[in-house]
Amino acid sequence: MKTVTVSELQNQVRRCLRIAQKECIVLTRHGRPAAVVIGVEGRAWEDVLYRTSPSFWRMIAERRKGKTVSSAEMRRRLEARWTRRKKR
Repeated sequence: MKTVTVSELQNQVRRCLRIAQKECIVLTRHGRPAAVVIGVEGRAWEDVLYRTSPSFWRMIAERRKGKTVSSAEMRRRLEARWTRRKKR
């Protein structure tokens, strides 16, 4: 992990973006951490949005607290639903 001051970032944005594709950069202001720059070049826009969305991760945490269903049970349920639709 590399550390860069805000003034260095302002002077060398392109260089910092290039480095961020390989490792995280911690931006400091007055010697204290202020932000983290993480390269996302080549990743899908949706992946970037979901990975950085607090509301998405809260929803995942809530869902994980709920009751789970085995894959075999889920297949059985889906097959039953599919069969009912075919009959209509």
